[in-house]
Amino acid sequence: MAVLEKIRVQLGIFITVLIAIALISFIIDPSTLQSAVSMFSSKNDVGKMNGQGITYMEYSRKMENIKNLQQAITGAAALDEQSQEAVEQGTWQSFLKDLVYLPAMGKAGVRLGSEEKFDMVQGRDISPVILNDPVFFGEDGLFDRSRLTQIVQMASAEPGSIPAIYWEFVKENMETDRYFTKYSSLLAKSNVVNAVELRRNMEENNLTATVSFVLAPISFARDTSIKITQKEVRKYYDEHKHLYKQEASRDIEYVVFPIEPSEQDVELARTDIEKTYPEFVAAENLRHFLARNSDKPLDMHYYKKDELLSVSPTLDSFAFRATTRDVLPVYLENDVFRAARIADIKQLPDSVFVHHILIQDTPDRSQALADSLMGILNRAPGRFQELAMQFSADQNPNVEPGVIGWFDDNYIPGMESTFEARLNRPYILETQYGLHIVKISERTRLHKKVQLAVLVKEAVAGKETYQTVYSQANNLSAKSKTTEEFNKVAMESYLYPMPAIGVREDAKTISGYEHMRELVRWAFDAKEGDVSPVISVDNKYFFVATLTGVHEKGIATLKEKQAEIELLLIPEKKKERLYEEIQKELEQHATLESWAEATGRNISTQTGVAFGSSGQTDLLFTGAVAAAEEQKLCGPIKGEMGIYVFRVEEREDGAFYTEDDAHRWAYTLAGYQTQMIPFVLQESAKVEDKRARFY
Repeated sequence: MAVLEKIRVQLGIFITVLIAIALISFIIDPSTLQSAVSMFSSKNDVGKMNGQGITYMEYSRKMENIKNLQQAITGAAALDEQSQEAVEQGTWQSFLKDLVYLPAMGKAGVRLGSEEKFDMVQGRDISPVILNDPVFFGEDGLFDRSRLTQIVQMASAEPGSIPAIYWEFVKENMETDRYFTKYSSLLAKSNVVNAVELRRNMEENNLTATVSFVLAPISFARDTSIKITQKEVRKYYDEHKHLYKQEASRDIEYVVFPIEPSEQDVELARTDIEKTYPEFVAAENLRHFLARNSDKPLDMHYYKKDELLSVSPTLDSFAFRATTRDVLPVYLENDVFRAARIADIKQLPDSVFVHHILIQDTPDRSQALADSLMGILNRAPGRFQELAMQFSADQNPNVEPGVIGWFDDNYIPGMESTFEARLNRPYILETQYGLHIVKISERTRLHKKVQLAVLVKEAVAGKETYQTVYSQANNLSAKSKTTEEFNKVAMESYLYPMPAIGVREDAKTISGYEHMRELVRWAFDAKEGDVSPVISVDNKYFFVATLTGVHEKGIATLKEKQAEIELLLIPEKKKERLYEEIQKELEQHATLESWAEATGRNISTQTGVAFGSSGQTDLLFTGAVAAAEEQKLCGPIKGEMGIYVFRVEEREDGAFYTEDDAHRWAYTLAGYQTQMIPFVLQESAKVEDKRARFY
């Protein structure tokens, strides 16, 4: 039982999805796994990989299996939003693994033999998936082989149990991780750096220059004399079209209508709580009273000072200066009315060290055995460990008999009383696992902790308020058939549309607003210029939007890139004009100093300029310096930031950049290549992701 709780309690969100550990070799954000689209796909397909469609049914089935695995391991009755998102991403990754990555590895000759699998579990080459899993850690926080053996034995003895499910989870992660490790190693070994490359890398980093230079920056001020022709824009677009690949996205403008309680709604909540308040003050059974009359039940947790600050500073202040006779009067905070009483005050530790004897039998036989053992312990308290070894159903060979360990905020449900128990005084309690004889041997320092009874009445938008806000939103939607009308009606109504540019089809948030899938789906089904109906989000907001831009997957059109290209060409034209001006100026000067003095420019000096350095801010300038003669006026040179005129004062051939440095840089470059492998494999497999249409 302690082992199962270790799996459930200590891991928490660590147990997320089947493939999470397996992708560790690629160090990649799952949300970025998007790639080239196949042109033909069934409308009922969630995606397509290597020509194989993934139907909604099979995708949902696998996602449900992973969700059930998550719940079985963690013991959670339902997944929170973060865990559900992890399950969805893990499902997609699982298909990528089976249909894209592993087939590619198989073609490359990567195999995993039975002896290797055995060695990963029981031999000398234990898998890092096992080595890094807290479930297999001993009391010293390090990998414990005996704990691994225990889990494997439990899995074999009880098929379908949590240890068995978990062990299958670990094995699949372990084998997948090994495939990825071997494939990454294969690719890394193929990055051969020969002696010529090493020598050149060392030379380009060790040969440094000291340079005197003038940088004439281009002006970013508006210049009406600069004209960009459509022919120039077209030429630039055609030459750089390969850089304009894009995912499908939409541009929208939207108006948000918050559904907030009106003054009447606030007063209604105030009247409600003030009517209930006298009964709250007089109530003897606060738990039952709050269950019937409050928006929130009695919080059974005991708080120490400052722990309530995140809920309400007013509550925290009251809780630790009041007595059980005091009542905090009704107050309003963020549309929530509260009144409070001290339900209980105790001196409690933050942590306790727990021992137990677990008895699992029929109720009558369990109670009889528990009473008998308690009789022995009352006469001989020192026999607890001996009796745990003989009678406890929880036999963990990796700890002393009867030891569970430290409880803090994570404890076995039903064992809350351990925080109040007297030291070394065994007693009986019952949990879902059976009867326990429990003993507390250690505890941390006692703190004053308070259980607070809070009467809560939240001011919420009533039906009339809801209808009023909806009418405002519907007025904008109904009167607007085009983007132009949308903006006109919004202006007349003193509403302010907000832009959202480049909204992806899989987006779930827009400008910080969550749960926006309905609005995103509308944007991808609508035509440019359309105006949306009123869209409700979480019963907190109404949205009305207009579609202002459509960007399809593939190469962006000239129209889409027109403004961007013009902004790029204007500085280039300014740079060209400045270049010609400086070129004429230099015809009258033989030295850098005379030109700088005549034109009122300042000379700067930079040392250690090396062609091979990765830290240079202007690579065009660095390249020109590397090719220039010493003590010669050079320029003008077009750089990234403006026009350079310079003179190389001297060069120094050092030896600080060694062969080891060159090898490390080559290794770094190989690492960058490895991180690109998933994208390359997906592009080769023509992966098509249509999950956004269904989820």
